Amino acid sequence: MYTGITVGAITTIGNKHVSRGTPCEDASYAVTKNDVSVVCIADGAGGKQYTDARFGSDCAVHVITDTLCDHFDALYSENREAAVRGYLMAKLRVAFAGIMEERTIDVIDRLSCTLLFVAVKDRRMMIGHIGDGLIVRISPSGVSPISMPQNDKDGKTYFVTAAHADNYLRFLKTTVDDVHAIALMTDGVQDSVYNEEAGLVKPVVAKMAETFTAGREEGEKSVLETVQKFIVGSSNVSDDASFGVMLFEGTKAPDPNNLASSAEKFKSSQETFKDLSQAIKPELMNAHEIIKKCAGQEADETPEGVTKEEPAAQEPVAAAETEPETKGPSRVSKLSIIMLGLGIALFVIGLIELVLAFKG
Repeated sequence: MYTGITVGAITTIGNKHVSRGTPCEDASYAVTKNDVSVVCIADGAGGKQYTDARFGSDCAVHVITDTLCDHFDALYSENREAAVRGYLMAKLRVAFAGIMEERTIDVIDRLSCTLLFVAVKDRRMMIGHIGDGLIVRISPSGVSPISMPQNDKDGKTYFVTAAHADNYLRFLKTTVDDVHAIALMTDGVQDSVYNEEAGLVKPVVAKMAETFTAGREEGEKSVLETVQKFIVGSSNVSDDASFGVMLFEGTKAPDPNNLASSAEKFKSSQETFKDLSQAIKPELMNAHEIIKKCAGQEADETPEGVTKEEPAAQEPVAAAETEPETKGPSRVSKLSIIMLGLGIALFVIGLIELVLAFKG
């Protein structure tokens, strides 16, 4: 078990923005409050239409960090993952609406940004990620990605301002057992330290995280120097870069001599998720008809006023009196729920096809 937690994060402007005279669009924030430690980073969207992305990323890291610190227990104990994802994105939408009003922004997309975070209380850990960037787990046995970049073949990604952003937000609840550190980075760092074709995180990430054993101030200073010299400084068109660390003090670090520096590419397949969704569509339609048919047969074969359930052991008269009134609606309700569920599934598949078609 760890003896303490050190958090830290840095953000630096890329040479591409320096040469264009445009501001840094990344943001990062790390804090321990209410016995909760959080590291959060965000990358404001590039492009002329995202005129205020830097305000979106700055707002996102502070709103999400405060939310996780203030409501960690409620969020962690909620079993409906979709509800938690929806709540976090709703908090951002409310905050973004305030920025739009304050700065007279006409479209929320102008505030678009990605989001990556890790939050820990006692042994419990929550991790979230939408868009590009990378979250890495560092353990005694090595370094591995927890959440990889969300990019399509054209390099497009997802932002917290998307209409259905909660559908794209990856959310993980776990514990900190056997974890030495968690590292988060925007694509300005990710592109230099991660080989997506092989799923390989370069050993330098573990070394950067290890600098925080000397404390937050020394860790942030060392990481900032490394990023500015070897990542941002290595290219005239380098992007903004953010790097965050949550280090669990008193835990074992991996042996740097045993960390892999190369790996073979993953074997690829031509099959896509779009193929899968299209293939199951006729099967789902057929299943929909079978369920409707079976539900109808049950209704026809069961005489009116008779139930298939065992009679109640107590108060049989009261049960018999209420049964004829509740039986009909009960059947309709079950059938409606089944049909609604299948309808939602068909809608989701259609939506997926639409999104994939839109992306190319």
